[in-house]
Order: sequence, then structure tokens, then C-alpha cells
Amino acid sequence: MQLYTRSTGTGVPVVLLHAFPLSSAMWLAQREGLAATCRVITPDLRGFGGSQLGDDEPSIDLMADDVAAVLDSEGVERAVIGGQSMGGYVTMAFCRRHPDRVAGVVLADTKAGQDTDQARQNRERIARQVEADGTGVLIEEVLPGLVGTTTRERRAMVYGRVRGLVQSAPPGAVAWAQRAMAGRPDSFDTLGALKAPALVIVGAEDRLTTCDDAEEMLRALPEGQLTIIERAGHLSAVEQPEAFNAAVAAFVSSELGEAARSHG
Repeated sequence: MQLYTRSTGTGVPVVLLHAFPLSSAMWLAQREGLAATCRVITPDLRGFGGSQLGDDEPSIDLMADDVAAVLDSEGVERAVIGGQSMGGYVTMAFCRRHPDRVAGVVLADTKAGQDTDQARQNRERIARQVEADGTGVLIEEVLPGLVGTTTRERRAMVYGRVRGLVQSAPPGAVAWAQRAMAGRPDSFDTLGALKAPALVIVGAEDRLTTCDDAEEMLRALPEGQLTIIERAGHLSAVEQPEAFNAAVAAFVSSELGEAARSHG
């Protein structure tokens, strides 16, 4: 599976994996704002954006292996692997399956625990509804939780952009990704075994993966730091891109420095 990928910049390779049900289009401000400090690699996860879905069974592990193939195609041995929301789940799976390729980790607005039975049932319900009726249910049920109160009330253009990205999600990819996320394992042991520095980011207004979830991941990490982004919800990278970029740039330059650059 060859993922469609947008890349920009030079320096430490930083892979950013998008949230559900968006695409790498959400990382526009990161490709622009981080290109001066690192090499930003933003794939469309399978089925989303310009990437094909394929015939494989739904699996977060498979999505992580797709990302390893992206590194191969980009000629990158080790990279900072980062993800927001669903991209964070894929990041943790990547750490589990390809630990030797991880120079650092960014976990944004995500959580390490697996789904509850109720959450799994809800994902399956949405998957079936999307397969039957299209993505309207995402606008009704998923979109409201993706951004914080500040964005919804004061940043109409940002909210409109997120709505457009949600509306353009292919139904087949949405259903596949829901089932992949429902089947993902608990990742706290993965975080505990991490041998690379990690940055945890969370929007202060995130109601889906809360500050408590972020702090729980931080406690599990051998070497982690936490950035809370004010006036942002679940899509902190889209809602407050300057603050998000500043946190990632500082992490890359301070934690990785020359060591990671020599592996570029």
C-alpha cells in the first residue's frame, strides 16, 4: 500500500499522522510553519485523501506498517513519529511494531487506553450508518466534538474548514477506520517501553481525549513532557497552529538536536 504523502522542509524528519476522519490536508499550517526547522512528512492514512483503501481487514497495526513503508519511500531510517487523535493511535502502534525507527514521539489529543465496550459498539453503529447512508452522521455526531468552544464560537473559518474536511471523508475509509480503532489494543505498555523522548500535546478544551488522558500517558512515559494548548479542542493543530508548531519545534530542537539530524 503506497500512501499519498505531502512532504516539505529539511532537517529532522517529522511524520505527522492525521486525525479521524480528516486527511493530511489538516497539516497545512504545520507544513508551512515547521518547514524551517524540520522535514515534515504528512501521509494520507489508507482510504483518506489521496490514498487507496485496499482490501485488508481493518487494523491500526496495518496503518502503522503503511507509515513504515512511507519512511522507506522517503529514504528515512528514523523519524519523529507524531499523530493527532487517530494518528496518535497509529503512532503508538508504530512504536510497538517499529521501535528502532522512532527518534521521538508526538502524541496530540489522543489516549493510550483501548475502547470500552460501549465505545466499540458506537463505532460499529457509525460505521454501518456511514456505509448505508453516507457521512451525514459524522456532521451530526463527530464534528461537534472535534473543536473546542472557542473555535466554534469565535473562529468560524476554522470551524468551516474542519466541517469541509469531515464532509469530504470517503464512507468506505470512515467505516474501515472506525473498525480499526475499535480493535486497537491498550498501549500503556508500549509507552512504558519507549526508548525515545516524547511530547504529549492536548487542547485545554478537548472533550474527547482530555487533559486527564494526556497526563495518564505522561505518567506512563519514561521520558515525556506535556504541552497544554489554550483555546483549542480536539484538533489543537488546526485550531491553534502557532502554539502547536512552537511546541513541536521546541521539542525537536531541544530533545533531538544533532543525534536525530545525523540519521536524517
